[in-house]
Formats: sequence, structure tokens, C-alpha cells
Amino acid sequence: MTSDHCQYSPHPSVELLTQQIQSANTLTRSIIENLAPGKELVPQLATLNPPHWEFAHITWFHEFWIHRKGRHEHPSLYKDADALFNSSTVAHADRWSIPPVSLESLLRYSHEVCNKTSELLSKPLSDEDAYFIQLVIHHYDMHNEAFAIMWQALEYPMPFQPYSVSTKTVFNNEFIEFSKTDMTLGSLPQQGFIFDNEKWQHPLTVEPFAISSSAVSNEQYREFVLAKDDQAMPKHWKYEAGVWYERFFDQWRVMDDQQAVRHIPYEDAVEYASQQHLRLPTEAELTLLMATNRNDWQASDLWEWTSSQFLPFEGFTPDPYVDYSQPWFDGTYQVLKGWSPFTVERMRRLGFRNFYQTKRNDIFSGFRVCRL
Repeated sequence: MTSDHCQYSPHPSVELLTQQIQSANTLTRSIIENLAPGKELVPQLATLNPPHWEFAHITWFHEFWIHRKGRHEHPSLYKDADALFNSSTVAHADRWSIPPVSLESLLRYSHEVCNKTSELLSKPLSDEDAYFIQLVIHHYDMHNEAFAIMWQALEYPMPFQPYSVSTKTVFNNEFIEFSKTDMTLGSLPQQGFIFDNEKWQHPLTVEPFAISSSAVSNEQYREFVLAKDDQAMPKHWKYEAGVWYERFFDQWRVMDDQQAVRHIPYEDAVEYASQQHLRLPTEAELTLLMATNRNDWQASDLWEWTSSQFLPFEGFTPDPYVDYSQPWFDGTYQVLKGWSPFTVERMRRLGFRNFYQTKRNDIFSGFRVCRL
């Protein structure tokens, strides 16, 4: 029987795969190479990684899945790479105590691995090769976005230009009514690359609901916060001389009241909705909205929280990278849908299920609400 991950066809052309992996790697390298000396030394926090270690991990992942096929008995180009850079076995806290490795040697490792991939792409690809190449491309994409998240949290300059710029949202408290709907959630084989937590498409019935046409705004959230106390103020906000500002990387900008509020943790979004006698949408409800005509609702350009825990669909089985989804089905993660300004276009799929723990306020996250 053909393994699930070999059924994620049709695959992009070899030319497109070549372009995508080269551009993703080039962006990763540029982020690290443009990091000012000394800025790679970051505090040991649960939401951060040492940047040079993260770069090494990304290269290790590239080599491990494309060229070593996920098998430790196949040697790495880099001595002790498995012991140093495998995020599944190197405890998060231990990443700060790994002896410093020169950036030059890590860049050389990256270059050597990319050269091997170029050779592979010059020959006919098996379904498995095509799968692993796409897995690695998306791994680059997610880590590049993670660098943007980390740079924002550290107040560093923006590491690369956003793929999209948030548009102003017209906030008129409009709700879109959905009648009782039979829908499907999840993905099918033979529809292109997917992640294992999307397996498999299944039918479900969504009861009638009403969902806001736009995400909660800075102005709306500020009113909520001011009615509480200063302790609830988002850390990237400040008030000076009668003006509200919000920080975007290393710059303070005058707050745009009509922009969707960002960097809001799940727990605060739930509290806001509850205080307004509203609720967050479920994964199915937000998926239904995002599947409708884009002229009928306002995209927030943020990952949007749902009230759905990140759990497997019935019949889930892990793909070769077992630690992508399975370890996180513990009830402490919530599903988010949508995208951020730093999410590359190929990752902006309706079926993609992002997931984070509820206290995260560093990600580019917002939320919209449903009537009770």
C-alpha cells in the first residue's frame, strides 16, 4: 500500500520546486547574515530560540529529510549534527548551552546541503522525493515567519519585507449570518501537498451562526482594556502626550484605530468576547467564512484564534515527520486560521491548520467574534 505522504500529488514542476527551495533558503540565510553581531545572543525564553542554533536546525532538517530520508544511520555532512540540531531530541533549554559554532561553518553546511539538493532536482523525482522537498520548503517558510515573530518580540529591525500589507478595516459591527450548513473539513489525497493533521476530509454539520465580517480592531480592544486596568495593556502599545502608539519591530508608529488588533493571546481574546456577550468562532465556522467570497468579509492579515482545540481528526495517522503534529495534541494548543503578513503565499491554504498555545502574545494573531 502506498504511504499517505506519497499520495500528496500533483507535485509542482521541478523548475518551481527548484525556485521555491532556493528562494526560501536565500531568505533564511539573509535573515541570519543581516543579524547585527551580538544580536544572536538572546534571552532564554520559551518562545525564543538562539538564532544561529535555529539556522543550523533548519539546515539539519533540510538534509535529514531530503538526503537522509529521516534515517539516522545515513551520515550527515556536519559532524554530530543529530546531537546538536535535532529539535526533537535537543531540549529547548539546552540549545543555549551548546558550544558556539561559527556562523561561517553553518553557512558552509547550508551551502553544501543546497548543492546536494540541486543535484537531486536535476534528475527525475520520485513521489517521496517530491514530498520531502515540499516538506522542507514549508519548514523554511514556517521558520522564516518564526524569525519575524522573534525579531518583533526582541524589538529588532524587520528581517524581511512582508508578503502583504494589512488594509484598513471598516468596523461597522456587521455580522454575516450563516444558516445550518453541511460542509467538509480536512483535506483529501491527490490534491497537492498537505500536513498530516489535515487528514482526512470528513463531513460535518454546522449549526446556524453569525460571525463578524471583520476582526476586532485596535479601537475596540483598547476600549475593553481601558475598562479593566493597565496590567492588561498589550506590551507593544504605549500612550504618550495624548497619542497612542504601537510598536512594529524597532519602530513606534501612531496607532491606526481601524487596524485589526494584533499580538493578542487566546485567553485575552476569549475574555474580550465574553465581556461583549460574544464568543470566538470554531475552526469549522471560520473555515466556512474564509471559503466565501472575499468581497463579503474583511481579511485581517493575521492568524485568527478559534475556539477549537488542536486535536486530530478521526483516523489521523502521522506522516514521516512524526513530531510535526502528534506531540501537540495534548489539549493545550488552539487552532488558528488565516495568515500573517510574513506568511508566504503558498502557505495561505484554507486547509492549513496553524496551532499555538493559549498564552502566546508574540505571534501575529488577532481574532473575530460570533454571536452567542
